[in-house]
Amino acid sequence: MAEAAPSNYELCTCPICLDLLRDPVTTNCGHSYCMGCITSCWDREDQKGVYSCPQCRQTFTPRPVLNKNNIVAELVEQIKKTRIQAAAAPVPCTAGPGDVECDVCTGRKVKAVKSCLECLVSYCETHYKAHNELHPGRKHKVTDATGQLQERICTQHEKPLEIFCRTDLSCVCLLCLVYEHKGHDTVSASAGRRERQTRLGETQRRIQQRIQEREKELQELRKAVETHKSYAQAAVEDSERIFTEMI
Repeated sequence: MAEAAPSNYELCTCPICLDLLRDPVTTNCGHSYCMGCITSCWDREDQKGVYSCPQCRQTFTPRPVLNKNNIVAELVEQIKKTRIQAAAAPVPCTAGPGDVECDVCTGRKVKAVKSCLECLVSYCETHYKAHNELHPGRKHKVTDATGQLQERICTQHEKPLEIFCRTDLSCVCLLCLVYEHKGHDTVSASAGRRERQTRLGETQRRIQQRIQEREKELQELRKAVETHKSYAQAAVEDSERIFTEMI
């Protein structure tokens, strides 16, 4: 009996990490891997100078140049979308004004609860569960639903902005840290955000204190003006009284 043909999901699974291919590349022997997986594998073979395919063990010398397989990458994206939609159940409630809409919902849009910085997609609760089931072997970096996903991604390297550079006062990705910001004073983006919030809070307190001081000075000035007016009025009345007595 003939064996069943592998499904598209199996064809698009990396043999190394056993997850859906990420940035898929195809070796000269025809096998596909995640760019990061096969790169790490071949990095360990640099000392030997001979590089092999983890599946068929075919060797290559020198190290082959890997390019992204756009056809496989498109197939992977189609599988992701199809599986998420198939796993989702219809949800009657829709997103209201100001809410972030789920990018996967078709027809009526449901309010998104999470945004994935890896997929650059916002998910409602149902589709977020399906997203986690689709990536069981790799934990994606997610945040509360936001309509500004592109602002969380490095425009140069298309990676999440996970690092805050104190030297340049800007958020950068891990690749920026290796190249453009090498040797700079950096912390995690969350730590940088806390630092900025603390400084902003201190600045706001100082400004509020100065405002209160100015208001106090203004009140004292108004009080002094009223006192001078009272003295002037009393002097006028006294002068009129003396002038009347003289007449």
